[in-house]
Amino acid sequence: MSAHDVTIYWRPGCGFCHTLRSVLGPDASKAQWRNIWEDPEAAEVVRGLNQGNEVVPTVVIDGKGYTNPDPGFVHETLLE
Repeated sequence: MSAHDVTIYWRPGCGFCHTLRSVLGPDASKAQWRNIWEDPEAAEVVRGLNQGNEVVPTVVIDGKGYTNPDPGFVHETLLE
């Protein structure tokens, strides 16, 4: 488990989400993954962080939101 609280908001068919998951590899399990198409509360969080838009991946690390962050940054955070 990561020392950081990491939640990744995603949806099926999103190429950027797929890239993020691929870069994270087995470390992806250190984050909580929430599908915005199946979780209305998750979709609401994403809209709140992105001026009403459902932009994914949106990643929340220790309470701070990042829209489509660099996968390397997320991976490094998970490894800390």
